[in-house]
Amino acid sequence: MSEFGEILREVGEFGPFQKRLLLLLCLPYMFVGFHLLAQVFTGADVPHHCRADWMSNVTAGLPADEQLFLTIPRERDGSYQKCRMYTPHPDEDLDWILLHGNQSTMACEEGWVYDQSQYGSTIVTEFNLVCDQRWLIQLSQTSSMVGLFVGAMLFGHLADRFGRQRTILVSLLFQLLGGMGAAFAPNIGLFIALQFVLGTAVSGTMMNTIVLGTEWTGPAQRSFASVFTQCSFSAGQVLLAGLAYTIRDWRILQLTTACPMLLFLSYIWLLPESARWLIMKGQKDQAKRYLRSAAMLNKRVFNESLTDKVFIEKKMQQIAVWDLFRISSLRRVTLVLTFIWFVNSFVYYGLSFSVGSFGKNIYLTHFIFGLVETLRGSCIWLLAMFGRRKCQGCFLWLGGVSCLLVLAIPQGMAVGVTVLAVLAKLSISCSFTVTYVYSTELLPTVIRQTGIGLVSMFARLGGIIVPLIMMLDRDHPGISLILFGISSLVAGSLSFLLPETSNKELPDHSGHVEHVKREVNGGREEENGAKLSDAGAFTESTRM
Repeated sequence: MSEFGEILREVGEFGPFQKRLLLLLCLPYMFVGFHLLAQVFTGADVPHHCRADWMSNVTAGLPADEQLFLTIPRERDGSYQKCRMYTPHPDEDLDWILLHGNQSTMACEEGWVYDQSQYGSTIVTEFNLVCDQRWLIQLSQTSSMVGLFVGAMLFGHLADRFGRQRTILVSLLFQLLGGMGAAFAPNIGLFIALQFVLGTAVSGTMMNTIVLGTEWTGPAQRSFASVFTQCSFSAGQVLLAGLAYTIRDWRILQLTTACPMLLFLSYIWLLPESARWLIMKGQKDQAKRYLRSAAMLNKRVFNESLTDKVFIEKKMQQIAVWDLFRISSLRRVTLVLTFIWFVNSFVYYGLSFSVGSFGKNIYLTHFIFGLVETLRGSCIWLLAMFGRRKCQGCFLWLGGVSCLLVLAIPQGMAVGVTVLAVLAKLSISCSFTVTYVYSTELLPTVIRQTGIGLVSMFARLGGIIVPLIMMLDRDHPGISLILFGISSLVAGSLSFLLPETSNKELPDHSGHVEHVKREVNGGREEENGAKLSDAGAFTESTRM
């Protein structure tokens, strides 16, 4: 009896076929960075104040700054209030206003004046998402995070049932439609709805590209494939900063990031299905077709009889999502991964959407964030040197400590705050990278995508509450960083409860996880004829 790992060694574990696949997967993953973080610019907080045309008529001869002084009350720090104005006296002349002054204030009635010198046109300036309507910006971000949540639940199950390739294609199609539709949204309601569609599609793309690349790659190169794919997300973040700086109209920016998605329609012919998944589903003929293609590109000879030797029962092992908690070998893994994914998403998007508070130039800060995130490529070396478990825990600890240290920086030291924020963002990005690698190696093929979808759902819950925490942070400054720091430290500690998976073959059934767990605890069993428990129904020899 032969394992898929032996078949993969026969056709090539990381040859031209896998490198071509990796390139195909990196391109759409880069656009994930565009669509997830575009609202940092399209929904940026534009400086504004109340429009008061009556004062402009009365004080036509005065400079603009003096007119503003007579029109808008000031905050305690000397800045002009954004949502209040002095009560109008259109029947009085300038001398009367200068003599009596203005004491009473009122909310803006004639709209707002926006300083568009930095951001240009945004959804804020077009739909007047300020003052009482400001919550709609947070709702838009929350809608995107809810979409990620639904996409994790939906596309994880679909990938296990219908395959990785089809699910990726559907995700890319909806990503194209959602992105282009948002560029033409006539009102904020439709824009928010399309952000939900985009989030759902992006979730499917993120999960399945990583898993498809992982299932075609051998153990030695698996972390490289996963990390390299995620580095393309950081590249997208860097390019987004450049695009947003160049294109100051939010509709054109949205269209620019969406139109290239048309190229991915060609993936219906270019993207292969996971041969591992096909074999687990009993679709050996299709699996052989892809394996022959892989062997040909890798200039290897494929022995098709190996596929026939892989023992699969006529009925594949049936595992439902609740079995992730029922089966003892999966319960601890699932619970710990669930919390780690939640914290990663909570802290990552919290720092991403707070980019404006970490530096004066949002474009430069976002560019630095993206550029520094490309250093997550170092995870390839670190994972090989120290393994998954140590890297996961230490990255979370470093991110948590960095968040808490930001609170110790005195006001006015913007450089110190930016450095610590960048370090925290890099640490959490690396933690997220390790989590993707670790999760695909811990969860068995029969329920890998369903499991990834489940833990990813909890990650999206972390993203959903980020806008709410940001609103709370206005009244209680620093509370968000405290929550980011503490949760990261706890998640880092829990990660050491997981087994190490470095250089181990991917598990196909739940019993493989139990086998790895025994090895970690020092209870190695004989591989030939070992009867694997919990999921039952399988007797196999596991190649590690």
